[in-house]
Amino acid sequence: MVETVAPAASLADKIEWLIHHSWPDDLPPAGTNIEIARAISGRTGEDMSSTTVWKLRTGRQDNPQFKTLTALATFFGVPIGYFGFAEEASSIDEDLTFKVLLRKLRSGEIKPEVLRALVDLSPKSRWLMDELILAAAAADRRAED
Repeated sequence: MVETVAPAASLADKIEWLIHHSWPDDLPPAGTNIEIARAISGRTGEDMSSTTVWKLRTGRQDNPQFKTLTALATFFGVPIGYFGFAEEASSIDEDLTFKVLLRKLRSGEIKPEVLRALVDLSPKSRWLMDELILAAAAADRRAED
């Protein structure tokens, strides 16, 4: 199951989510802030420094220039509203989660037969699997901290 970001999440949380879940497939995996800034600048033509990336990722800058948000939206392929209004961000977050799920299905990270089996479970068994997956995701997040 793909972890989602609450619409009211901080800008830093949203950017981290995009880096970890929506990094372009045709680029090497996200690395340092320098590499991330270079990738964004290279793809969008908008000059972005590693310091800006660091400030955005750590929450030290929570009101960036419009051109910075535009570059981020362009790079990650999200509407600029993802970074703003809660109602619009909620809908966008659902779309992003679906896109990440499709990407993982296509790459083989998630087996299609597992999803089919999940759909075929009884409601009680499906609820149990939901709880197990959410508990595993929470444990992974705690392990990362």
